[in-house]
Amino acid sequence: MEIRLLRYFLAIAKEQTISQAAEVLHITQPTLSRQLKEFEESLGTTLFIRKDKKMYLTESGQFLKNRAEEILYLTDETEREFQIKGDILLKGNINIGCVEADNSDTLALMLEEFTEEHPQVSFSIFSGTSDDIVEKLERGLLDIAILLEPIKITNYHIFPLPRKERWGLLVSNQSYLTQKESIHLEELIGVPLLISSRNDIQQMIYSWKGIDEEDLNIVGTFNLIFNVFSLVANRVGSALTIEGAVYNRQDTEITFLPLEPEITTNCVLVWKKNHMFSPTVERFIETFQHAFEA
Repeated sequence: MEIRLLRYFLAIAKEQTISQAAEVLHITQPTLSRQLKEFEESLGTTLFIRKDKKMYLTESGQFLKNRAEEILYLTDETEREFQIKGDILLKGNINIGCVEADNSDTLALMLEEFTEEHPQVSFSIFSGTSDDIVEKLERGLLDIAILLEPIKITNYHIFPLPRKERWGLLVSNQSYLTQKESIHLEELIGVPLLISSRNDIQQMIYSWKGIDEEDLNIVGTFNLIFNVFSLVANRVGSALTIEGAVYNRQDTEITFLPLEPEITTNCVLVWKKNHMFSPTVERFIETFQHAFEA
């Protein structure tokens, strides 16, 4: 007997109509009617009689109502007590890896809320490329991480974050390219380029339709985009990067131009499978998932 069905049953008993109960439960009326019918069939008894457009409990229904109220009370109390116990026990440090991306501020918002609710919790953040971060995850130096796809990892849970990361070209404001609002892929041909040192990113760039690897003029690679701002400003090369990595860092010397057609990738939250985490890390992962589940 599912707790969900008991809640449905009690809502109908209270509201005395399927339509009002469905509205309270935020489900459709046909769904609730079907659930009630299947519930009655599974119990082998009728729980309601219909009279004057209202639903009244049968003798069996009244018996179930009394039991259901007891069961749900105990269920809610048990969950509440475990929640309180968990809140008391939550303390310690969370070690987090995070790439430079638009979703970096998602991590900041989650940490702000989590540490406000659990003031005994602290955290350490390591910034780097996805490759750098995965290496530390493998060595057990980090608990969880936000990585930028494409990535090739096994034995990890992967939870996509909602905001897409848009790719583009970071150019000097002295370049003729700043006259454009976007950059078509074919316009990259011949332009001195700085690209990520990550092999997965390079392969993704080379696989873009409309571009051949031999047509690209790669003059240098980088791991963190901050290191190439001055190179871009001085026209050593234009950098292929995601917009979130340079958000609020553009100034009078450099400008981000999105690629056309638009190219996006995801950031993902990752953590090891079959790994024993502290209650604090477990709760933080759960909080992250619940915040963004559809």
